[in-house]
Amino acid sequence: MSNLLPEVQEVFRLVFDQPNLVLTRESSAANVDNWDSLAHITLVSAIESQFKIRFALGELEDLKNVGDLLDLMEIKLSS
Repeated sequence: MSNLLPEVQEVFRLVFDQPNLVLTRESSAANVDNWDSLAHITLVSAIESQFKIRFALGELEDLKNVGDLLDLMEIKLSS
């Protein structure tokens, strides 16, 4: 299993314009400044572009934190 967290963290830093942002698997909209619904759309789009994957709406609704996102990305990237 690859470690996507550092790469995903860089995308978050760009989207949220927070160069010192540090993510953990437990990070979520509740504890990352400025992570609102509009930022979420921008973030998903940036991740899809960066990693050349696509998420279905139903998949995104089930995500609770960055760890869930990373797990879903692993599945997408391995198929």
